[in-house]
Amino acid sequence: MRIGILETGRNREHLTKRHGTYIDMFSALLSAVDPSLEFTSYGVLEDEWPASIHECDAWLLTGSRHTAFDRLPWMVRLEELLREMMAAGKPIIGICFGHQILAQALGGKVERAKVGWGLGPHSYSVDEIPEWMEGAPETICLNAVHQDQVTELPEGATVIASSPFCQNAILAYGDRALTFQAHPEFAPEFLAELLDALESNGLPKEVIADARTGLGNAERKTESTLAAQWVLNFLAGRIRA
Repeated sequence: MRIGILETGRNREHLTKRHGTYIDMFSALLSAVDPSLEFTSYGVLEDEWPASIHECDAWLLTGSRHTAFDRLPWMVRLEELLREMMAAGKPIIGICFGHQILAQALGGKVERAKVGWGLGPHSYSVDEIPEWMEGAPETICLNAVHQDQVTELPEGATVIASSPFCQNAILAYGDRALTFQAHPEFAPEFLAELLDALESNGLPKEVIADARTGLGNAERKTESTLAAQWVLNFLAGRIRA
């Protein structure tokens, strides 16, 4: 399976040197479950686009420091591309910004969350268990970094997991797309250093402190491998079909 990674954001330079790019993170996360995977990346935030939606078997949208409702020219083009992919039945995985912009492209609404920043490990209740999530636990814990959320669902979206803080945390669009508000690709070691960078950028100290407490809580161990397995189960089922 070849996965095309649509790069909508870039990691901070000093963090890239220590932890790799977002592309590296996704490649490592998914390859740990299926070493046969192949990846091609496209820097869509710099107008680097696939020549065809059929260049890859599936597509993955990364996170970004941009907000989906900025409506920058490349975001408008990306939304058009996503609608084309959905219409053609090309499977899509969206993470954080990717989760949000797909929802927006399909008629949903993304807003700055009134509840504030979501930082650190967050637990989500599993509300639906499709076939590709057979045997799923009642909750999943993943690292979150966001202050925007999908506040209105587009037509065809089903809430797979939610929390009081984030009602639309994991969404599925039939067998065509699966998206996460959280970051399964963010290891705790990376997030700890990202929190330092966010604090230096002026995020409230109490928000940073709460996130650090969550990272240090052994009972809130994140389940990135489980999320990766769901992603690959979802894609495998779609591509076999």
